[in-house]
Amino acid sequence: MLTRELLDRNRWGDRDVRRALANGTLIRLHRNCYVLEADWADLWPESRHRVEVAAAFGEMRGGGGVACRESSAVLWELPLHRHVPRAVHVTLPGGKHVSSRTGLRRHLEALPADDVTERHGIRTTTLDRTVFDLVRSVGLETAVAAADAALRQVAFRDRAYDEDAAEDWRERMRVRVARAKGKRGVRQAGTVVEMADGRAESPAESVARVLLHGLGFERVRLQVPVAGPEGQDYRVDAEIEEARTFLEVDGMGKYEDEALRSGRTLQQVLLDEKRREDWIRGTTQAAFRPRRGQAPAHRPVARGAPHGIRHPPAVAVAVPEHRAE
Repeated sequence: MLTRELLDRNRWGDRDVRRALANGTLIRLHRNCYVLEADWADLWPESRHRVEVAAAFGEMRGGGGVACRESSAVLWELPLHRHVPRAVHVTLPGGKHVSSRTGLRRHLEALPADDVTERHGIRTTTLDRTVFDLVRSVGLETAVAAADAALRQVAFRDRAYDEDAAEDWRERMRVRVARAKGKRGVRQAGTVVEMADGRAESPAESVARVLLHGLGFERVRLQVPVAGPEGQDYRVDAEIEEARTFLEVDGMGKYEDEALRSGRTLQQVLLDEKRREDWIRGTTQAAFRPRRGQAPAHRPVARGAPHGIRHPPAVAVAVPEHRAE
């Protein structure tokens, strides 16, 4: 991030800044904060927003502002699946006069001291409060992916999933939902709290589970061990219990990224995966693999029937309407 002071020290005059902004080599984040387009292009949306948050708070002068919603989520390294924030979100203490401007959205909300912490040098809402605020204001898929990631931070200890810690988190979130009854987005928040599972290893797995729930499959277990041929366990991304079917959700990086291939050729990776899938099919029932980047996310799930997946009867699932705020 480049401040105007830093540009001045490097002999950028007003004309230089205007020219760079005009030709797109420099991007203005906030009043006196900029970033080079070449650096900006290399960042994921969450990382971009983290820079925007840092720029906005760097320009603030007092006032007790606290990062919230999407802006707090990126400070907690939560994913914002297919959601790009249009502004930095800040909560201000009650009684303050608030006004927003382009790139900065100010909220006037009650914020107890217990809901405020510091992250990366920026005052922000706690992880629990961040999740509660976020899942009430974004779409269901984005909300579940973020809640899964938050619960993963809470419940994974020494590479093991702590069910008690997960249930403690869920109870805390249920209390928040109950206290906010009738407020905007609370119904969706209740749905997300019950759906959240910290065993999801990526937003893709979270979204697949949302889609399966939308089709009426309610019993979906994550990271399921399947006994392998030589005493080892294969771990499958999900089991759809009603259909007695296993589901894998892979990104293309598993096959294209040399680091993830651990020295194996692409052909060897594909062969190993084929053997693994054949073993699972032979010892259980079936497995199918939606691969991101090859088809829209809904299509592999919708095509489940040819792979032995049967939709449960009397499917009636209400997905809360998302209204942008």
